[in-house]
Amino acid sequence: MSRLALAGSGAEIDPSDPFANFATEQLDPGRPLIASRQLRRRQIVSRAFESGQTAAALLAVAVLAFVVYSVASRGASVLSLEFLTQGPPATETAGGGGVGPEIVGTATLVAFATLMAMPIGILAALYMTEFAGNRAARGLRLVLDLLFGVPSIVIALFAFSLLVVGKGYNGFAGAFALAIIMLPLVARTTQETLLLVPQGLRDAAAALGVSRWRALRGVVLPSALGGIITGTVLAVARAAGETAPLLLTNAFIGQTVVFSVFNQSIPNIPTYIYAASTAANPNGWARAWGAAFVLLMFILAVNIAARTMHARSLRKLAR
Repeated sequence: MSRLALAGSGAEIDPSDPFANFATEQLDPGRPLIASRQLRRRQIVSRAFESGQTAAALLAVAVLAFVVYSVASRGASVLSLEFLTQGPPATETAGGGGVGPEIVGTATLVAFATLMAMPIGILAALYMTEFAGNRAARGLRLVLDLLFGVPSIVIALFAFSLLVVGKGYNGFAGAFALAIIMLPLVARTTQETLLLVPQGLRDAAAALGVSRWRALRGVVLPSALGGIITGTVLAVARAAGETAPLLLTNAFIGQTVVFSVFNQSIPNIPTYIYAASTAANPNGWARAWGAAFVLLMFILAVNIAARTMHARSLRKLAR
């Protein structure tokens, strides 16, 4: 038996043994731990990375706060209840007016885009998760990722050439372009949510003799409903702030509310901001900043709601 083992077992150690003190010191539980040079180096690197991450997070929050403050301070002179309910002034040089029809028009366009993108995105996610093989699923994921990275101006040109040339500006063309932008986000978020649904639920439904499609409709989809809604809301937040697709397909500012998206243009906030900011009129600049603040607050509210629903959905799936 080694001297260290003898020391640890409580056996008597010869004091004349030169290794006796060494063995006793090594096994002394009351001896203070002394950090080695390598351990101190690792602690320093760890603290440096933690400090860098904290600084990056604070910087991101500071940038967001600065943007919100800048937009709000420049548009504060026009922000009022009338600004949110009235229509734009008849002329750019006139004072007053608001963005009421533009708010309704933006909501209408995004709603129609959601009606087009959401079913297709969910069905694509179901196919990738439940029916496609590995190769087909990887290919479809690649297509969706590429579509997500396509610049919005390219999608706007595609919608313009398909639905505007020879027909004129119309709200359906704008909603169609926004739906293309929303589709990959809805599909990929839905797919990730479906992958979080426990496989045991599918196996239990199959053991009970339930058909695969009925199990998906009655078990899998309800379990992933929170994540699906979260992805859709995030897609809505992104589409609401897009400007290029609406400038090329639905550039219109109106004094009245328009709900029909077919064969006519619909007033919207991005087009209003562009038109008011390019007008050589101080009142137009203030109204543009006010409309930008309204759009920014809408996007922030939608993102916060989406994050909240996503957290609730994850807690539900974890149970």
